[in-house]
Amino acid sequence: MATPEQGNQTSITEFILLGFGTLLELQILLFLLFLVIYFSTMAGNILIMVLVVTDQHLHTPMYFFLGNLSCLETCYTTTILPRLLASLLTRDGTISVSGCITQYYFFSSLVCTECLLLSVMSYDRYLAIVKPLHYVAHMSGRACLQLTAGSWVGGFLASSIATVSISQLTFCGPNSIDHFFCDFIPLLKLSCNDPKLMGTLSLTLSFPFLLVPFLVTVMSYMSIIATILRIPSTTGRQKAFSTCSSHLIVVSIYYGTLLLVYMFPTDHKLSDFKKVLSVIYTVLTPLVNPLIYTLRNKEVKGALRKAFRKFILGQW
Repeated sequence: MATPEQGNQTSITEFILLGFGTLLELQILLFLLFLVIYFSTMAGNILIMVLVVTDQHLHTPMYFFLGNLSCLETCYTTTILPRLLASLLTRDGTISVSGCITQYYFFSSLVCTECLLLSVMSYDRYLAIVKPLHYVAHMSGRACLQLTAGSWVGGFLASSIATVSISQLTFCGPNSIDHFFCDFIPLLKLSCNDPKLMGTLSLTLSFPFLLVPFLVTVMSYMSIIATILRIPSTTGRQKAFSTCSSHLIVVSIYYGTLLLVYMFPTDHKLSDFKKVLSVIYTVLTPLVNPLIYTLRNKEVKGALRKAFRKFILGQW
């Protein structure tokens, strides 16, 4: 709760996202770079979704989850990059308080959803490799829909907890956010309320939605790796590992940068470093996911070749 002295201060109505303000001479270059990344990310993820829907060979649980991940990455990128591109082009980082909280809500919802979805995908690979005889029974069409819906609903529910807490805060200045999007910790630092109390409450309530998926993912891959190492033939080990290596790469990049951002202390000296890490998991990860799954997956490459041949023949 705000103190009476704080209540007498004028509440601010807008924030200023500083973004990459220290690199003023590179604003146009950064704009062009992020513009290319945005269109490439959208094209790659939409292509994955189209392939999963149209190619019958990809109508399996693994690719159903992959299609959902691509849909999530599309939404994820759209939450961050258009606002960043506008700021870089106009050099105006002004955003209303309600707009900032709204951006945070969708960003955090998609982060939580991705954590849940990645744990579901790791569980899918666990069943396929460690318990293949139970795979069909546990990964029926109905089960896949329930797991996916649970990921989306759980992600948005977890974010609602933190967002409601933030919406109760009073912001009375300063109003400059040293980041390129609205995130939880920078908003708490600008609050006139007791940020420790609000932060502890929000993180405690959201903890199960982030920690549990991470533990499920780690435990699944520990079991997967142990099972693969017990396969006697080298060919068998390579084949088994190839079915989950793409997902393991995605999980490592995503969780690695995400944990580094929120594990480091909120020190001003580390702000630029944390911005770079934030760019990796908010901008680059959605870009490389389609490349990882396409370049390392025979089924997706086959579907791409088939779609390309149909397109060429259709043109002729």
